[in-house]
Amino acid sequence: MVHQVKQYFPDVPKIAFEGPGSKNPLAYQEYNASEVVLGKSMEDWCRFAVCYWHTFGNSGADPFGGETYTNRSWNLPLADASLPPRERILEAAKCKADAAFEMFTKLGVKFYTFHDVDLIDEGADLAESQGLLDDISDYLLDKQNQTGVKCLWGTTNLFGHRRFMNGASTNPDLAVFAHAAARV
Repeated sequence: MVHQVKQYFPDVPKIAFEGPGSKNPLAYQEYNASEVVLGKSMEDWCRFAVCYWHTFGNSGADPFGGETYTNRSWNLPLADASLPPRERILEAAKCKADAAFEMFTKLGVKFYTFHDVDLIDEGADLAESQGLLDDISDYLLDKQNQTGVKCLWGTTNLFGHRRFMNGASTNPDLAVFAHAAARV
């Protein structure tokens, strides 16, 4: 399958500084990236980053209800039963990356952050999961080179899956500990 890049936020312009008097909800009113404060631009002082999971991976679930963000268009390939599971996971991750980098660019942020499983769902086993992470990492590097947006930090999620309910590196189950160690 050949991935087709699409636009996810066509009606959202690049967000610009318009000043405190602006009534535009899609404008910066206080943050002016080029304004110099104490010898440095606001952009240099304020290294804003978008958190991948909170913005593009969060399902909206809470203790009192189910998922509320079920129809995000970048997740639709996950429901495409015509694709083999590995391709389905990779295609959805590429769509999510396209949406993310489009938004980063429109916001004018220079950085993003992530946990490994924010970028791409896990595969059938650890080897497949690591292969999928390698594949999406290459795609993200291309996106970074195209946009100039960089990774501020990335880390491993060793708490979100139920396998880690008794800890990761402190887990009494050697198989869980080994899985966590292999992911780090």
